[in-house]
Amino acid sequence: MSDNNKLQFATRAIHAGYDHHEHNRAVMPPIYQSSVFVHDRIGEALPFAYARSGTPTRESLEACIASLEEGRHGFAFASGMAAIDAVLRATLSPGDEVIAVADLYGGAWRLLTRVLEPAGIKVTFLDLGDPGNLAAALSDTVKLVWLESPSNPLLKLVDISALSRIAREAGVPVAIDNTFATPYLQRPLELGADIVVHSATKYLGGHSDVLLGLAVVRDDALARRIRFIQNSAGAVPGPQDCFLVMRGIKTLALRMERHCDNAEKIAVWLDSHPAVERVMYPGLASHPDHALARRQMARFGGIISIYLADDSRAAASRVAERLRFFGLAESLGGVESLINHSATMSHGSMTASDKHRLGIREGLLRLSVGIEDVADLIGDLEQALA
Repeated sequence: MSDNNKLQFATRAIHAGYDHHEHNRAVMPPIYQSSVFVHDRIGEALPFAYARSGTPTRESLEACIASLEEGRHGFAFASGMAAIDAVLRATLSPGDEVIAVADLYGGAWRLLTRVLEPAGIKVTFLDLGDPGNLAAALSDTVKLVWLESPSNPLLKLVDISALSRIAREAGVPVAIDNTFATPYLQRPLELGADIVVHSATKYLGGHSDVLLGLAVVRDDALARRIRFIQNSAGAVPGPQDCFLVMRGIKTLALRMERHCDNAEKIAVWLDSHPAVERVMYPGLASHPDHALARRQMARFGGIISIYLADDSRAAASRVAERLRFFGLAESLGGVESLINHSATMSHGSMTASDKHRLGIREGLLRLSVGIEDVADLIGDLEQALA
């Protein structure tokens, strides 16, 4: 790890991965808008030759996220799903099995069930809230454990340390999607995980203006496999996208504090509203995983999910369409507040039976709480739920 890892998080978010002396003293990392780099002679080894393999702009972002996640190697991809796909390709072969937490993002579920399973990968979904379930399911064919914590959209947590310890004893790597928490609130590699992925489209970019994915590892051999997939498949971001995410990361610490402040106040307010059956937010003492959240997260995040008392699509539509400041959209993690109907949006690709099993109901709404004034957000929710 570089000396930057000795600095505090907010300082690293601004300075890690970039030395202005190497780029004509530019304060901000330059956008190297070039697909090729010129050789002086045949056989010359260049740090950058072709943009698919790397650019100085992308390298700065990859070094920054590696530092923030306390890793050694960072990788940038064209989207969060491209990052997930690269990790799965780098760790699994036909005949292998992956154990995935049952409650996970619909896009990851679709990739596992509709792309990997037909290619000969066995996919097992488990409730990993009890680490003993993983211990009982491990076998010689299991080559990867896939986690989300907090999960999308039900905000369930798993004990990353306990699960990683069980998997490590069996020689199985653990990957975790850390998009909801960000490295500001949770650093899974420090808790024992082997691979961290992000949809940087969300909190890391933070402004709903870029599509990008990231992965971080510590192990050198694993890093070589992921880099081979990254270069061979070529699902890499352009320099402008890398620049936008780096710019977003510089304010990540400030934004996450405001996201958390607002979400904590809104969750408490929603918890007593008669139109809401249940509030799912790790910061509430009533949340089943509240104690675990206090132990493995710095704060509780900016995402709240609710079940409406009227568990119908009509009720969900009525609330979503009446909101002024919560835009109805697929994404999350921007400075603006968004609301998502998981059954038709983020988890629309799931089968009806899987949605029912997991609790993806018609009356489920996921709120991505932005950094607006919290009084205005509560007022907006109040009129929409009336």
